[in-house]
Amino acid sequence: MNRDLLVLTKQEFLTEAQAASVVAGLNKILGPVENWAAFCVANEIIDINKHKIVTKTHLVKQILQDKPNKAFIFICNKN
Repeated sequence: MNRDLLVLTKQEFLTEAQAASVVAGLNKILGPVENWAAFCVANEIIDINKHKIVTKTHLVKQILQDKPNKAFIFICNKN
């Protein structure tokens, strides 16, 4: 998976090998948690049209797939 990462370190310079090692480590850590199921667990839907907050994972996924651009439906992170 290709992604843009901003890596900040205390070292002034990193060699190409060190940078590749850091990116590989981050990909190993982020891979299992950056997926659709984890996204639906960590977020909820605020539906202003129906005056509801949807927190069930399967319903969050269904709403985002069926109505991704519907007005007054907001994705809110639970953190």
